[in-house]
Amino acid sequence: MRNKDERRFNVLGHIVMAILSFNAIIPVILLIMSSVTDNDTLIREGYGFIPSKFSLAAYEYIFEFDTVPRAYIISILLTVIGVICSLTITTMLGYALARQGLPGRGIITFLVFFTMLFNGGLVPTYVNYTTVFGIKDTFFALLIPGLMTNGFYILLMKSYFVTGVPNEIMEAAYIDGATEMKTFLKVALPLAKPIVATIALFSGLAYWNDWNNGYVYISKRTDLYSIQNLLNRMMQNIQYLTQNQGNIINAEQGLAAIPSVSVRMAIAIVGLLPILIAYPFVQRQLVKGITLGGVKG
Repeated sequence: MRNKDERRFNVLGHIVMAILSFNAIIPVILLIMSSVTDNDTLIREGYGFIPSKFSLAAYEYIFEFDTVPRAYIISILLTVIGVICSLTITTMLGYALARQGLPGRGIITFLVFFTMLFNGGLVPTYVNYTTVFGIKDTFFALLIPGLMTNGFYILLMKSYFVTGVPNEIMEAAYIDGATEMKTFLKVALPLAKPIVATIALFSGLAYWNDWNNGYVYISKRTDLYSIQNLLNRMMQNIQYLTQNQGNIINAEQGLAAIPSVSVRMAIAIVGLLPILIAYPFVQRQLVKGITLGGVKG
């Protein structure tokens, strides 16, 4: 009877997850189909899952600019460097806060938690980053502001080291003569792969999707635009032409050459596609890390 109930529960659970997954996939499919639909057809007939007139004009418009490949390179570099720096700071500080003998442990934990509740505000933050750190119109303008706001990741890492890394293994490493750094690198960090993979995923998504830092701190060096900044600038230009086509000379001719509706869908796909490609590999590592053992026997 119990096995039959478990099978029914599993079947019901699979049905519910299939429905939820299908509902999550539908908007992506509609987005892709709309991006490859002729712009005039899209305006006339609306959105549909099967395009009545296929067209790649939106993607041709986006990739006709040589700035798009450069923006992709900037975004990839930003994401890779940001994830590495974020994981380095997060794992080391989280491990230190998890150690009972750390002097001032409670004060440091409070300061980290305090940054999650309060900040200096947009204007003081901008003044500090531009005058004290001098990061305006540099690559660091895309990297540092996001790197300094990971208090949640630090506390998450600290909690995992406290609850997920058995003290028996740590004590065994100390008895064998391992130093604190060697214990961290050889014992604690391998056992923390699940949380490391999770934070790497969160941090990578945050850096890849970030456009605010470039919008605020980059004004002259447009060659430093990430893909999100560049696509956002394209959207603003199209919107400006649409709203002011009656007041700008030759604006109607220029706007007619732009697939103004389908290009918005293509812009979303261009920004989303690398994440869709990379996520299954990250998810595989995450599941693999979760299945790693701790204390055995």
